[in-house]
Amino acid sequence: MVASPKMPVEKYKAFTPINLPDRTWPTKVIDKAPIWCSVDLRDGNQALIEPMGMERKKRMFKTLCAMGYKEIEVGFPSASQTDFDFVRSLIEENMIPDDVTIQVLTQCRDHLIERTFESLKGVRRAIVHFYNSTSTLQRRVVFNMNRDKICDIAVKGATLVKKLALQNPESEWVFQYSPESFTQTELDYALHVCHAVMDVIKPTADNSIIFNLPATVEVASPNQYADQIEWMHRHFKERDKIILSLHPHNDRGTGVAAAELGIMAGADRIEGTLFGNGERTGNVDLITLGMNMVSQGVDAGIDFSNMREIVAVAEYCNQLSVPERHPYAGALVFTAFSGSHQDAINKGLNAQKKTNSPLWNVPYLPIDPADVGATYEAVIRINSQSGKGGIAYVMENDYGVRLPKRLQIELSRLVQIVADERGDEVSSEDIYNVFNDNYLLQTKPYEFLHYITVSDGKMSEGQISEGRIVKADIKNNGKQVTISGRGTGPIDCYINALSDYSKFALNIVDYSEHAVGSGANAEAIAYVEAKGADDKTIFGVGRDRNIVKASLMAITSAFNRYKNS
Repeated sequence: MVASPKMPVEKYKAFTPINLPDRTWPTKVIDKAPIWCSVDLRDGNQALIEPMGMERKKRMFKTLCAMGYKEIEVGFPSASQTDFDFVRSLIEENMIPDDVTIQVLTQCRDHLIERTFESLKGVRRAIVHFYNSTSTLQRRVVFNMNRDKICDIAVKGATLVKKLALQNPESEWVFQYSPESFTQTELDYALHVCHAVMDVIKPTADNSIIFNLPATVEVASPNQYADQIEWMHRHFKERDKIILSLHPHNDRGTGVAAAELGIMAGADRIEGTLFGNGERTGNVDLITLGMNMVSQGVDAGIDFSNMREIVAVAEYCNQLSVPERHPYAGALVFTAFSGSHQDAINKGLNAQKKTNSPLWNVPYLPIDPADVGATYEAVIRINSQSGKGGIAYVMENDYGVRLPKRLQIELSRLVQIVADERGDEVSSEDIYNVFNDNYLLQTKPYEFLHYITVSDGKMSEGQISEGRIVKADIKNNGKQVTISGRGTGPIDCYINALSDYSKFALNIVDYSEHAVGSGANAEAIAYVEAKGADDKTIFGVGRDRNIVKASLMAITSAFNRYKNS
């Protein structure tokens, strides 16, 4: 046997944990939403093979505003003419709602900061987000600078940002600083640089500075990131003058978890993108993060009620598809193919309808699909792995047909034969056609036409008998004949008549019926479960506006299915 190739783990060094034995975040619960900032139009846009043009940028911006995001990073105007022009168009065309603040990004370089303020001329309110990288790796490899020189870059940037803001007093300015690659920066040094910037900006409790601590590269598990955030949260001076912001990426696939634990560790604000679009493996996903809060009874302050439209806009603007299994938003995330899951969902939905409790409590569905604009018809989908519960759900919700339990089992076997033959999903219409073909359209050899019923006229101890006689016209392989039988009622009479004529008898084991629809268009559907002399059980179904006729059609269906089996 050839040994499996070994992964070169010796190339990699484990992240050094933070010494924080008295951490408090593990016992915290998220009970309110953070300040949200969408960076779709900057960080997400930079990740696209084909960056957005003006039209797609405007559509994304309008969608983000409509969803309820109040802070939106709209670009890197000093690095791109397209971004510069977009910022100008937002301001000049008065496209920014009064309760929305735009944010722009710039490196701590004089000419880029100056160009950034040019783009913002006349803005009502803006967040100027300036940054420089502080990590040990970038200090050594990219900049070849020591700690003091890197800190000087941040201080110089802060000084110019504040100066230019004072020169434009007609606008309201908010300052945000990021020690880029925070997760790979020594905590004491990240704190030192932030405090140096704070000394320049001189924030107040009413005009806080935003310190954004980005996981520019996600290099540790979420609990270690939370330790970093709690350490900074504890050690910031004048914490009441600071908004602690997070910008998690998703290199390890744990961006959402890191953001949630970061909030528990003391963060006030989250930057992310719709569906996590961003450089490499992406930014933290604002959809999942927000809906996670909703699922815990926390108001995220964002409108996710039309998820399909949000998906459509994101796919159009980003030219990237949202995976079918994406949490809360994918086309299949509320869909169950497994038979046991379908059965549990079906029972849960029925129980939910009957309860007076406003709380959602359905197996396998953490939220009500309707809350994000999904229809119940999309919840259960049928393939060869599906069971009776899913088929029963589709029949009732799509066609108003409430199948008896044992008929659900019988029909599911017939549907699964079709699914196995096709090797793929079976549609709602396919399921109904199997039901229709096998039960309602069973007219060979016998086809019910019409009937009359009269009293048998017999006397018993001076009383008129309750017995009845049914005369029915049927077709036997296309030839019309009249049959008759006695009994206590139309169903009993007709069974006796058809048994005499067909030369074999069926006994009715169970009977049920219900209405389909309402008003003038209402119909009755009847089900009979019958057993022959060989103890074989079979179902028949009939449907008509007249309940008696529907019942007699169901009996005919059962006789046909038994004779043809």
